[in-house]
Amino acid sequence: MSGKHVGYIRVSTVGQNSDRQLDGVRLDKVFEEKVSGRNAGSREVLNHCLNYLREHDTLHVHSIDRLARNMSDLLSIVDDLVKRDVTVKFYSEGLTFAPQTDDPMASLMLHMLGAFAEFERSLIGQRRKEGLEAARKRGKQIGRRKSLSDEDLSEIAQKLSKGVSKSDLAKEYGVSRTTLYAALNKSQEA
Repeated sequence: MSGKHVGYIRVSTVGQNSDRQLDGVRLDKVFEEKVSGRNAGSREVLNHCLNYLREHDTLHVHSIDRLARNMSDLLSIVDDLVKRDVTVKFYSEGLTFAPQTDDPMASLMLHMLGAFAEFERSLIGQRRKEGLEAARKRGKQIGRRKSLSDEDLSEIAQKLSKGVSKSDLAKEYGVSRTTLYAALNKSQEA
């Protein structure tokens, strides 16, 4: 008895392209999402995909890191699917996990590759934090620049004292009223 061939495709951001994932693989249904894979529980499309799969289906995934971002999620997902009689196939790693198949080498590879992927993500996060801290120390602007400078706020305060409305000032300085109010509140707290 053969089941459906289901693909799961994920990219981390809306700007990323998923075209290379599972290119040329014949699939009956594809689930695709553009979301960080940090935690499997927060990925709605993955949850729909996992709930869609039935006995004798095959889940096709480009690589281990597309399915799960940590070892716990990876092992839990693969183990649950195999127990439900669903085959899981990872193309980049060349690994297949099927029901009633006890392949110690594939299991070892799953654990090792999952651990390396999790370690790599940790290193990337650590380097990013270090880079941001170094940039801050050098005086680099991190994040969005202020919409209103201290000089602008000083001018706005003077104009407010002369009776000019906040709505008119927001238009004059090219910001929303909300931005103007927030900037004024922040300057008064300082």
